[in-house]
Amino acid sequence: MRTTSLALALALAATLGATVAPAARADDGIRPEVARQAERLQADVLRWRRDIHQNPELGNREVRTAKLVADHLRALGLEVKTGIATTGVIAVLKGGKPGPRIALRADMDALPVTERHALPFASKATSTFRGETVGVMHACGHDAHTSILMGVAQALVAMKADLPGEVMFVFQPAEEGPPDGEEGGAEEMLKQGIFRDFKPEAVFGLHVFSTLNAGKVGYRSGPAMAASDRFNIVIQGRQTHGSRPWGGVDPIVAAADVIGSAQTIVSRRQNISKQPVVVSFGAIKGGIRYNIIPDSVELIGTIRTFDEGMRQAVFKDLENVATHVSAAHGATALAKIPDTKGNPVTVNDPALTAKMLPSLQRAMGAANVVEMDLNMGAEDFSFYAREVPGFFFFVGSTPPGQDPTKAPSNHSPEFFLDETALDAGLKSMLQVALDYLHGANSP
Repeated sequence: MRTTSLALALALAATLGATVAPAARADDGIRPEVARQAERLQADVLRWRRDIHQNPELGNREVRTAKLVADHLRALGLEVKTGIATTGVIAVLKGGKPGPRIALRADMDALPVTERHALPFASKATSTFRGETVGVMHACGHDAHTSILMGVAQALVAMKADLPGEVMFVFQPAEEGPPDGEEGGAEEMLKQGIFRDFKPEAVFGLHVFSTLNAGKVGYRSGPAMAASDRFNIVIQGRQTHGSRPWGGVDPIVAAADVIGSAQTIVSRRQNISKQPVVVSFGAIKGGIRYNIIPDSVELIGTIRTFDEGMRQAVFKDLENVATHVSAAHGATALAKIPDTKGNPVTVNDPALTAKMLPSLQRAMGAANVVEMDLNMGAEDFSFYAREVPGFFFFVGSTPPGQDPTKAPSNHSPEFFLDETALDAGLKSMLQVALDYLHGANSP
């Protein structure tokens, strides 16, 4: 087992117990029904999370997970629709009283990451990603999101007779992006009409997050998470023997120069006093043998921005760097920037955020609710929040006592979820949903 601190080791030992202690003592403002349901569902949510964690599936391949969700929702007596955007699942709960419509969303997909924890329920799964055999892991906590929303659905169904309004439960595939050549994720769910027949007044979502300790919940009004775009650059040289580099054109040297020069796009060409910008290379692929200079090298990576003008400028600058630096080496560059349609900025509606902030504070205690900095991570929840007012908040996942700034981050093979986060997420989302439906927090 790999751990990063004594606190993590202690948390790991605790997580193997049969139950999970509450994440934080909520103040007296928490709804009694929230506290009761959270306690009643604690063991179920924990069991679902461990099962999903042990059986992760990549985007658009969440067949087992979708069946688990659909079977659960049907058992609750809900009418379920499956196969949306390949493996998506939705259901609508109609309360016993008139009231508003809302949507609650969770994502189901895992990542091509090999888990490095020796948990009894650690993932041993493998799959194929971009033509390679890879480990599969819930390294971003979507297993927690899915199990929390399953619990929220069960809790709200138990309150159906006295519940005002209607709730759509959205279990979404491929938040991390669909496989190459496929459509998927939130945008595809919307294209297939989930908000056409059921138009909510508001949409809510949450994300477990390593930069917060378990027991803390974070929020931010307005722009909260960055726009994200992928890029693909293929640098074409001419193959030759490694002992005779002058006999060809070395795309590896050209690629190295492109990567180095691209760093000046952020440091010298973008006004980062206005908004932050990130350009990161995630993979370099080229060559197969130590003494052969290959024909080509492929570079892939991500661009993160908050401003549309800066976003477009980075696209242009990166294409210029790729094209002209490669040409300086006698190579050519085929630059697809971006190579797919990316995610827009995730914006929390300011009025909705202000309205629901007291709900988070009542659920968790005001001292445990913190305002977040801009987050360079991205979320396709942004597509829902462009259709209707949205509120997306963060649930701490790093064990108490461990410095969250040094904890393995989301997407790390060592990402670790302190399972008290499940209780925090369940209480927070239930309180938010019920307060909105009952018209609480209104001026």
